[in-house]
Amino acid sequence: MRIFLLSALASVTIASTAAAQDADIGRAHYQTHCATCHGLEGRGNGPMAGVLLIKPANLTELAAQNGGRFPLERVVKRIDGREPLVSHGSPMPVYGDYFEGRFDVPMPTGDGDPVLTSQPVVDLVAFLQELQRVE
Repeated sequence: MRIFLLSALASVTIASTAAAQDADIGRAHYQTHCATCHGLEGRGNGPMAGVLLIKPANLTELAAQNGGRFPLERVVKRIDGREPLVSHGSPMPVYGDYFEGRFDVPMPTGDGDPVLTSQPVVDLVAFLQELQRVE
């Protein structure tokens, strides 16, 4: 009985943590860490875009470029450093330690297996999902 209760409690904790996304906090993270390259509207035209060797992605088209489905796991892993993207000769340095290295919050992917990441990444991804253009 004790194991069952602990298991049930863990499931509720994971479910409530996974649902705790705040796009407003994510917007603030985006403006601080991403807009310099990706632009305020996420179209890849920020003030630093012109000096980068690889043009920043248009973040409003992530779902459209993925068959209409937001590529959540790929985006999470790019932001938290597990799939580094090299632009201007090195991984995105703006993120620094703020987004990298912590994998303590489960985020549902739609495939049944959550991806673990940090709360700042969860919030940032919630904002990025709001940016997606629907055609």
